[in-house]
Amino acid sequence: MATTDNFAIEQGKAQRAIEWMNSEAAKNNKKLQVKLEGYLLFTTKFGNFEVVSWKGEWSTARNMVIRASKKLNIKVVEAGYHVKGQLLSSLFGISREFAKVYSGGNIIGNLELTTRSGRWIVKGEKLT
Repeated sequence: MATTDNFAIEQGKAQRAIEWMNSEAAKNNKKLQVKLEGYLLFTTKFGNFEVVSWKGEWSTARNMVIRASKKLNIKVVEAGYHVKGQLLSSLFGISREFAKVYSGGNIIGNLELTTRSGRWIVKGEKLT
């Protein structure tokens, strides 16, 4: 089972979303456990997000986060997208990922993320 912190949920609405995702996963016999990571991801154009970590199957986690955005009408960040050919940079510890920002289940923007002290920070933002 994978574990990662490549999702974030709109600040102030994360706890409700986590409870909904965990109960939906249990109700549908899906392997997924989501919890707060304990830090915020700050954006200028989309607001602030609480970073969450999860254990389970990637496809279930991705699907559940997007469903939570739609069902609960909240903004979420789905990271984990990389530029092809970044193997050399990743070997030197230079982490760079791209993320989609959803609101109400629809993509509203993109983020470029990097890590500092083991936490994601926003390097660039773009509205779609």
